[in-house]
Amino acid sequence: MLDNLYETELSGLLNKVKEIQNTGAHIMQVCATKIGESYELLYTFGKGYDIKHIKTVVSLGDHVPSITDIFPSAFLYENEIHDLFGIEIEGINHDYRGGLYRTAVEAPFA
Repeated sequence: MLDNLYETELSGLLNKVKEIQNTGAHIMQVCATKIGESYELLYTFGKGYDIKHIKTVVSLGDHVPSITDIFPSAFLYENEIHDLFGIEIEGINHDYRGGLYRTAVEAPFA
């Protein structure tokens, strides 16, 4: 298990992201993994050699709040997660509305 892994419910995601942002950390990556009928979202932040992770588990019908008001560059990760996994992310700054990737199958990893 990661020492700096924070597991949170979807409702606590933005508060935890703001808390980490207040330490001066920057966003490193956001990834999604399908686990059965659910999806694990892992957000990674860093400041120097201090790396922190936030993990939340969502279902396909859940609406995930965007973190782009806190970390504007997260729009690429969030658009990618939407396009490849079909996860709805609400309030993305620079929302490509399913057009970031051109895939033969809509949401190929859903």
